[in-house]
Amino acid sequence: MRTTMKRMVCVLAGVLLLASVVQADEALSTGKIKGKAVEAGTGAGIGGVTVVLKGASKVATTDGNGIFTFTGVKVGSYAVVCSKPGYQTREVAVSVSAGSTANVTCRMIGIVVKVAEEEKKEDTAAEARPRPERRIKASKSKMMMSDRAAPMMAPHGRPAPSPCRTVSSDRPHVEHNTEAYDHVKENIFVSTLKTPLSTFSIDVDTASYSNMRRILNESRLPPKDAVRIEELVNYFHYDYPDAKGKHPFSITTEISSAPWNPKHRLLMIGLQGKKVDTSKMPKNNLVFLLDVSGSMNSPNKLPLLKKSFKLLIENMRADDRIAIVVYAGAAGLVLPSTPGKEADKIIAALDKLQAGGSTAGGAGIKLAYKVAKENFIKDGNNRIILATDGDFNIGASSDAEMVRLIEEKRKEGVFLTVLGLGRGNYKDSKMEKLADKGNGNYAYIDTIMEAKKVLVTEMGATLLTIAKDVKIQIEFNPARVKGYRLVGYENRMLRNEDFNDDTKDAGEMGAGHSVTAFYEIVPAGSDEKLPGVDELKYQDAKVSAAAKKSPELATIKFRYKPPKEDKSKPIVKPIMDKGIHWKKTSKDFRFASAVVELGLLLRGSEFKASSTFESLIARAKNAKGKDLHGYRAEFVRLAEMAEALSKK
Repeated sequence: MRTTMKRMVCVLAGVLLLASVVQADEALSTGKIKGKAVEAGTGAGIGGVTVVLKGASKVATTDGNGIFTFTGVKVGSYAVVCSKPGYQTREVAVSVSAGSTANVTCRMIGIVVKVAEEEKKEDTAAEARPRPERRIKASKSKMMMSDRAAPMMAPHGRPAPSPCRTVSSDRPHVEHNTEAYDHVKENIFVSTLKTPLSTFSIDVDTASYSNMRRILNESRLPPKDAVRIEELVNYFHYDYPDAKGKHPFSITTEISSAPWNPKHRLLMIGLQGKKVDTSKMPKNNLVFLLDVSGSMNSPNKLPLLKKSFKLLIENMRADDRIAIVVYAGAAGLVLPSTPGKEADKIIAALDKLQAGGSTAGGAGIKLAYKVAKENFIKDGNNRIILATDGDFNIGASSDAEMVRLIEEKRKEGVFLTVLGLGRGNYKDSKMEKLADKGNGNYAYIDTIMEAKKVLVTEMGATLLTIAKDVKIQIEFNPARVKGYRLVGYENRMLRNEDFNDDTKDAGEMGAGHSVTAFYEIVPAGSDEKLPGVDELKYQDAKVSAAAKKSPELATIKFRYKPPKEDKSKPIVKPIMDKGIHWKKTSKDFRFASAVVELGLLLRGSEFKASSTFESLIARAKNAKGKDLHGYRAEFVRLAEMAEALSKK
């Protein structure tokens, strides 16, 4: 027995010794890279830079100070590649030694193109240009090369006119800043006695948040109309309970004091869509509708678009189907509907795309719907994914015409998701309308990490609709509420009569999506004056005895339709106010309220009251929770950047 025990001890000692040797070998064969991305000249750190360690398959993103780190890097020589929209890509050589830290700095130069200077160069270089005959000949050669690189076939099998037949230009693409945002007129406080009902459509779009992030990372404050508070709030995941029972979403409400105005109450309404195992999702019939016009010819547009869609393609199942339609000067079918098991073929077609020409967006949308209908999967997910900077300017370019087409096609079961890209000529207002009318969602892709969030991590929510035409109506109790205002959702407001009208379109919810809305409330008994009209002559609104006896703050009602049905289903739930102070609320309430407060400050809202960057940053830091993907920590950095920029 003693002999056996001695042998076991010896074996164990040997194993531990071997493990320590392996660990020592690893420590001696690996090192660490610590770096910083800075602006050339000023040395200021740049956040949101994508950093790739070539040869090691490692990727990182810089924090708000421009810092990035790679650990466990094998000994050897590498190239660190730093890239970000608006800057020239920078590549820096670095050598890693065993057990040491290599320091590297990416000095990045901003891309600034002055239109006047470019035009002057063009004029002064006129004599140096080749003769017209020679230019035409060269152009034809380039067209032929482009044709071979990106063959396109029409549905009937013959070659189709290709928007990829582009002539490479020696002159760089010049971006005028023509970004377009719809005017947002903030909701105001209204009297409960005069207007007891509030009705709106849900919104699961997140484009405003990632677009705001892009602008802040360019060291600018966003235009106030680019800030839609509901999209900032809905960018984040909240720990609402999963849906159970017969309805496809759960309902959570929480109420406390408003951090920026302690005299007011703040009501949070949260919906959580039922989570669906992506492997059990219905089959996908997807049509990628890709903008390859000249305006997409910049690093943060077509190249980022290709990388983004590759992530989605790699996560498709064998029996899913993907077609690719592109548009520039004309629209064409680049890839007929192809099964997911042929991912290499789909990616090859994507890789061949080039940018050039004007923008026949209307023709592209029509062709995409035609292809989607031809390959329609009954009880499947039939969807067009439009990726563009939104700059439609040839063909069916009017918003009204495209909206009518999209409304017609959604009734046939083909939905539309919109992904925005780029800067300078970004048409946010147009893309939001298209996604809204197409029973889809709208996201903005500013980095490859955002593409992964939208198209991989949240793929079920992006692609699978579990409830359509979701409407919310709240009746406030005038005995408890003097006045209220809905925070955000300005372009989602509905008439009260629309709530019970099943012909009225509203927002859609995807699998696993969460939706959050806030009301700021003036309690009954407050001496605060609310905007209103003169006293009425022929009627007198009074609080009923039943309202005075009721402990309810309000009653909230929902209506939604299952994706394949046209008749809505109702849900009714009372809301109570238990008088909880905001410091005693859930982390989700505190964090989401911080996001609202940032939106109020960025919009310069007349309702920001005592809002400060300092207060919202402190509250967000203390309410980050698990933050598995680091989105809440990133929010804190963005808020700190906004605070610094607001002081300039």
